[in-house]
Amino acid sequence: MLAELGLAALWLAAALAALQLGAGMLAITPKGAELAGIVRPLAVVQGVLVALAFAALVSRFAVTDLSVKLVAENSHSAKPMIYKIAGTWGNHEGSMLLWVTIMGLAGGFVALVERRLPERTMLATLGGQAFVSLGFYAFLLLASNPFERLNPVPAEGNGLNPLLQDPGLAFHPPTLYVGYVGLSVAFSFAIGALITREVGPAFARAMRPWVLGAWIFLTLGITAGSYWAYYVLGWGGWWFWDPVENASLMPWLAATALLHSCSVLASRNALRAWTVMLGVVAFSMSMVGTFLVRSGILTSVHAFAVDPKRGSFILALLAINIGAALVLFGLRASTVSEGERFAVTSREGALVFNNVMLSSILGIVLLGTLYPLVTEAMGVKVSVGPPYFTPMSAVFAVPMLVVMAVGPLLRWRRDRLARVRAGLLLPLAASVLAAVLAGLHGGVALMPFIGLTLAPGVVVASLLPLRGRRLRHVPLATWGMVVAHLGIGVALMGMACDSAFSVQRLVAARVGESTMVGPWAVKLAGVAPVAGQNWTALEGDLVASRDGSGPVRLAPQSRTFWAPVQTTSVSALHTVWDGQLYTVLGDEVADDAGDMPTPASDLAHSRWQLRLWWKPFVPLIWAGGALVALGGALALLGRLATDLRRYVARGKIVDRKQRQALARGERA
Repeated sequence: MLAELGLAALWLAAALAALQLGAGMLAITPKGAELAGIVRPLAVVQGVLVALAFAALVSRFAVTDLSVKLVAENSHSAKPMIYKIAGTWGNHEGSMLLWVTIMGLAGGFVALVERRLPERTMLATLGGQAFVSLGFYAFLLLASNPFERLNPVPAEGNGLNPLLQDPGLAFHPPTLYVGYVGLSVAFSFAIGALITREVGPAFARAMRPWVLGAWIFLTLGITAGSYWAYYVLGWGGWWFWDPVENASLMPWLAATALLHSCSVLASRNALRAWTVMLGVVAFSMSMVGTFLVRSGILTSVHAFAVDPKRGSFILALLAINIGAALVLFGLRASTVSEGERFAVTSREGALVFNNVMLSSILGIVLLGTLYPLVTEAMGVKVSVGPPYFTPMSAVFAVPMLVVMAVGPLLRWRRDRLARVRAGLLLPLAASVLAAVLAGLHGGVALMPFIGLTLAPGVVVASLLPLRGRRLRHVPLATWGMVVAHLGIGVALMGMACDSAFSVQRLVAARVGESTMVGPWAVKLAGVAPVAGQNWTALEGDLVASRDGSGPVRLAPQSRTFWAPVQTTSVSALHTVWDGQLYTVLGDEVADDAGDMPTPASDLAHSRWQLRLWWKPFVPLIWAGGALVALGGALALLGRLATDLRRYVARGKIVDRKQRQALARGERA
């Protein structure tokens, strides 16, 4: 019964979205002004209904209701509860319902709290959000019904992909979806402002928290996904330029550019057209990623390879949403004024330069991701990987990092490089020292060498905006910028160290044998069978020691799931201050071609494949990602606190001087 109630709630939410779209568009015309009062309530009720639909689906997974086709195909009664719940969005239909749920709740929240924009622009924004939502409702209800019943009811379900049965993947997709939906709200704000020709600082201030929130969650999602791939897949890498990895990176790049452009428009009334265009591009990249993951044209552990007809549906949605936005932008672009001008040597100039660099990297990633798909459609298979992405991205990333170090020290509107030259001596010295040390080490390839040289300079430069200031008086927004830029430098250092100094060993070891990997001696002490709730495994007992220090025990596993049947590697990691020891237990190795696998009772006399890595400072990659997200959170809290103070101040303004002071604060 709950499944039918969930489906009914979904249909009602779709109907309200259609009504919200019509009312929102009519309410901004003179003849439909009387409809203005129902648009906000419609958005709120729609959000409540779609949340109820999603809750109904979660309940079906929690109790393993095998009469629901989606549950039978993606769950199993023996799974731990956390993976039963995560199975709700660990599939195509459920993940799309999660997407629509977050979008509905976001639209309802905007309708409840946003009061800074002119009401006509707000109504047009809610109409735009309903337009986007309606397409996804149609997709769910017509092509991917998550509540479809199954008859006859099977005795047991198929289970969830074992690679997804991990706590990281229980939280990775929701964080990414919150980011994607935040960009959909920014997109709706851009559409609303274009329709009513109200592109200005008020529009940017209303959109900025959503862009910042989306950027924070995208950062967390990408960081968590990278670490998941690193420790779950057992290949020892943190990024492979997989097309689905790129599908999450492209919206982040666009959102980063949009965030900086939006801040310039909100504070300095500049970059109006650029901000609107980036709002469209950022959500476009989210739609492109959705298409790549769900079209069935990609083979990836991250992808939902489904019926290509569904991919065609999403492609049509992409063409309608983005095509309509670009047409509207083309029609309205001439009405969007240039805004305030600024010198090339200014903080605005630095932000524009870095936005161009980010957009260039985005273009490179998009081209490299789509090119193999285009050539395959023509009958030619090609592979585009790190040899293309890494150096081509570096061409634009290196100057971007240099300008990022200088930009926060520049003044708004106009400045001179001579004024900040002395302040740059310290980061320059840090980079030169790092280059000398890397050169003395020897054997470092060009790309890691560039990273090792730049990272210390970026770290030091990120702290310079705090110089000479009382730390307790530094605004939270400034702290956010400092911490986020610091995180970029820290992550870059981790990436460079991993590429330059990692040591890998692949051995076939007997019990009692030791192997050196970097500074670590790793001994295989034994192999034994173990069992979990829905799996069995062979577990290695490794004893690692370093320079005579006390031994550390690690227990990598070769795990076999029975629903569905699949074997996976579970790595064992040991983290210390200067790096991480990474171990994986592989297959049993025969001494010659005639040997048979060893019985379980005699595992101690077998030879076993061991993959071992020593990865100096690799945890800095994810520590840096966490710092970037923390910086964004600090900036968001600072902006929200400032907005709250402004609302309070407006209620207390009694004379002209106070109004002027408030206006100066808003411009800052």
